[in-house]
Amino acid sequence: MNKNLFSGLGWMLGLVGLVACSSAAISCSSPEYLTYEKFGAKGDGVTDDFPAIIATHEAANAQGLPVKATDGKTYYIGNTIGTAVVHTDVDFGTAKFIIDDSNVSVEDRGKNIFLIESELEPVEIEFKGGLKRDQTNIGKTLPSRSLVEVVNDNQKVYIRYGLNQNNGTGQKEFFIADKDGNIDPATALVWDYAEVTKMTAYPIDEKQLVIKGGVFTTIANQAPSKYTYYGRGIAVRRSNVRIENVTHYVEGELDHGAPYSGFMTFNTVADIVVSNCLYTAHKTYVTIGSANLPVSMGSYDIGANGCVNAIWENCNQTTDIDNREYWGLFGSNFCKALTMDNCNFSRFDAHQGVRNVSLKNCKFGYMGVQMVGFGTMLIDNCEIHRSSVVALRSDYGSSWEGDLIVRNCKLIVPKGSKEVTLLSGSNSGKHDFGYTCYLPERYDIENLVIDDSGVDSKDYKGPMIFGTFGRNVDEKGLQPYIAKGAINIKNVTVASGKPLGVSLNPKMFKDYTINVSE
Repeated sequence: MNKNLFSGLGWMLGLVGLVACSSAAISCSSPEYLTYEKFGAKGDGVTDDFPAIIATHEAANAQGLPVKATDGKTYYIGNTIGTAVVHTDVDFGTAKFIIDDSNVSVEDRGKNIFLIESELEPVEIEFKGGLKRDQTNIGKTLPSRSLVEVVNDNQKVYIRYGLNQNNGTGQKEFFIADKDGNIDPATALVWDYAEVTKMTAYPIDEKQLVIKGGVFTTIANQAPSKYTYYGRGIAVRRSNVRIENVTHYVEGELDHGAPYSGFMTFNTVADIVVSNCLYTAHKTYVTIGSANLPVSMGSYDIGANGCVNAIWENCNQTTDIDNREYWGLFGSNFCKALTMDNCNFSRFDAHQGVRNVSLKNCKFGYMGVQMVGFGTMLIDNCEIHRSSVVALRSDYGSSWEGDLIVRNCKLIVPKGSKEVTLLSGSNSGKHDFGYTCYLPERYDIENLVIDDSGVDSKDYKGPMIFGTFGRNVDEKGLQPYIAKGAINIKNVTVASGKPLGVSLNPKMFKDYTINVSE
């Protein structure tokens, strides 16, 4: 063989090997992590670094390497189409990220900047027959411990009432089950299912994924105030994730704008921990609702849907929790086993049901605690700035089927309030929400301080355990609630000195037994 030809061929093969090595691993030294700069990011706060960010995570996913942002850098994210898909740990450190939504096209508004997703594929479960509430086993084996979604599209629930009325959604919920089909009791079924039209198991990753650090600033969109939701945040679609020390600011809001689905959203996930994060509430706008009437519209900075066994701890918000110009911070649907510990938020809100929620050592602002749902609602050592400790959402029937436990709390009533109720809501009995509505079967109130010095009404008779909740029985003979059980009261202090009453509509609560102890 010609030696020159052999030499040239060897040189060419070596070049090919070098290119392959550089392309696959950035360098042949097998780095411990990847950085955005290795893929062309400038970090100068001006250059659009989003293409480099996307490429970095694509390579990190392929190589199983974590990603680390460079401290002191500012990464600008403009109108580049795409999403950075995250399968590995990320340390954003002290780096800053500017998410400029001021000129994002309508086609791209729903995309998120970061998508944290699992590499495990969901599994469709063939299921015939129905399910019963609190059933302990689904009678099916699963690939591993999984988050399971069960649906009956032929039964509508949460048929919303009011200015944002709708025709409801298919009966569904989420629960955790082990590989033998045993349901975690904390996430037990809340409905009876006459039939199951779809059942999907989402395997829960065994290894925890960790996202930490980063200071993110959203330059708000300037779109019309309509329900054209923007994504443009961090979307979590993987179970067993820990997020810590993330900060989010919002700048550039005008007197109008489209809402966001949340800077940090959690959808169909389980075993989530969010720790030491700082959020920002968005301005409240006005739009036209489905009833063709003006309605307030806003953005939650945190959104949770089908989120099970999740904890928020030591989290706060940058905006004043009592500033009524801003929307509430946390909103959820179809969640179970939610915990908040040592958080200061303007609102905790559970729209389409929550089963089992624990709020501990928290402070909630002018939007307070609003929810409907099932199971045990524990509110312990919290301060609430509203005229009610808990407001059951009237657009979903003001229903809570289960227990309400309030202990070691302080209710600070805003100035100008006309009445004070520990549990408020409304249901005329005329609207079909798709389910029977309940009031708590057990209601424990212990060591509650009520500061009602801000009440401004000559007719104020003192705080009430229940609001009026609508008529007891309407003209059609419909009972809006199943309202019976036991109320246990111990050590309630009222600043005005007025006594604690049952309700301005006491007939509705005649089937409750009230126990008062010192």
